[in-house]
Amino acid sequence: MEKPDGGPIYRNHEYVSVCSRGTSRAAVQTIRTGDITWADVILVMEERHRQRIGVCNPLEAMFKPMHGLEIPNEYRIMDGELVVWIRSASEQIFAAIAASS
Repeated sequence: MEKPDGGPIYRNHEYVSVCSRGTSRAAVQTIRTGDITWADVILVMEERHRQRIGVCNPLEAMFKPMHGLEIPNEYRIMDGELVVWIRSASEQIFAAIAASS
């Protein structure tokens, strides 16, 4: 995730481990090859974030499941509405993954 919201939201989750990274040079921590390798699934806020990951790490990202939350990058960190939106969108993805396993 571009903003570090995923970490605090899922910090104590029983089944989810989160590593929040950004895709721009201005991000506090940018996504690296090791992060992509570590992840089972990558969630991005916007389509452009998915594209950046694919361009910067084409081999690692090629076979990694990536899901867009379709959340515009216009919220402040941990904004209440953003937290609800992230939870709702990501829980749907987690449920779909669990159902397909």
